[in-house]
Amino acid sequence: MPENSDAVYDLAVIGGGVVGCAVLRRFALAGANCVLLERGADILGGASKGNSAILHTGFDASPGSVELACMRAGYAEYLAIRERLNLPLVETSALVVAWTESERARLPEIVARAHANGIVDVREIGPDELRRREPNLGPGALGAVLVPGEHVIDPWSAPLAYAHQALANGGTIRRNAPVEGGAFDGERWTLQTPGGPVRARVVVNAAGLHGDLVEAICRPSPFTIRPRKGQFVVFDKPAAALLRAIVLPVPTERTKGVLVARTAFGNLLVGPTAEDQEDRETAAVEEGALRALIEKGRRILPALADHTVTATYAGLRPATETKDYRIEALPDRRWITVGGIRSTGLTAALGIAAHVHALYEAHFGALAGRADPVWTPVPNLTEGRDRPYQRPGCGEIVCHCELVTRAEIEAALTGPLPAGDLGGLKRRTRAMMGRCQGFYCSWRVAQLAAGRLADLKVTKAAS
Repeated sequence: MPENSDAVYDLAVIGGGVVGCAVLRRFALAGANCVLLERGADILGGASKGNSAILHTGFDASPGSVELACMRAGYAEYLAIRERLNLPLVETSALVVAWTESERARLPEIVARAHANGIVDVREIGPDELRRREPNLGPGALGAVLVPGEHVIDPWSAPLAYAHQALANGGTIRRNAPVEGGAFDGERWTLQTPGGPVRARVVVNAAGLHGDLVEAICRPSPFTIRPRKGQFVVFDKPAAALLRAIVLPVPTERTKGVLVARTAFGNLLVGPTAEDQEDRETAAVEEGALRALIEKGRRILPALADHTVTATYAGLRPATETKDYRIEALPDRRWITVGGIRSTGLTAALGIAAHVHALYEAHFGALAGRADPVWTPVPNLTEGRDRPYQRPGCGEIVCHCELVTRAEIEAALTGPLPAGDLGGLKRRTRAMMGRCQGFYCSWRVAQLAAGRLADLKVTKAAS
């Protein structure tokens, strides 16, 4: 649909993070004429670009919360659709490890909450079983709660797959389209963007870190986003052999704490921190915090002292005044608010989309649905599954750390949703994300992407 069209969408989704992409997919599959408006040059450039990539069961969520319901539904749908979308699942389990007597005393309440939340295979284990499961844990571990259903996934392929399936089933995505204002005439919204107005009968605010600012277009926002930064360190691939499960701390009221886990890409991750800040745009890494994470990781796994850190990153979570999600429909305003989606958004996104769909049908009418939806499997980027470099005739390998081929990079720069900036290209291919962090391959990547990315300029080397 051209940007100067006078047509009216059934639904406009503001925000191209994992939640926005999942909502767009849900409504495209439901037969709605829907559009996603993303302020950045590419999707997933906000809170969704930096997380711990865990598929959560919801074992420790607040009982009866919207977050729990959406996590349970999202978890189930991910498992149901992942093979058709070629999405990975690293079956790891999780261990909530107690390192002090006061933490061990809290393990039964963690088990009780998990059972109340419907995750009945969760159980407490003693130090002997814990040591058999994780022989590389440091001294002092007194016991743990075993959560068999916690797993690791690829944090970017999933929302990209949702976006691609939405496009294949009639959805529209507009990037570089920040919503700068809007007006409601009682029947439809006219949203102002730099590319012209976008008209829609219903608006979904899934703007993440800018959710309260976007909410002010409709009403005085009932919540305030206070970005919470999480910093991470990534150890080189050999370190992943030290661990089998996701190792979690006993959580506090404010944070789930620092975890240690393998990644779907074969590394080992330690993080996140939890630091409130005012800046909604920049998540800077800080030497002191990173050193503290490395020390924490080495206390949990002493053998990490023999392994190197190859990457660091930070992400922002859109925390609000309350723990639970802020999801509600405003029927008189034809608006649905989806705010305060914190660190569990990757798991809950599909469940949130189903919840928003139910709100839409309850207040604005049923949608017909698509009888034969198109499925759009995405390329695999993860370890332990088939990759292009393993196939005969794979062609030039551009990134040798992550074994990314030229064909993969060129495919990510074309198609219905090509990378819009360098971060988007990295998330689609993992080029420049290995142990050298682009030291060897960045020039070749820049050559291949010349003129096609908003933030990449190639300058000729001096002779």
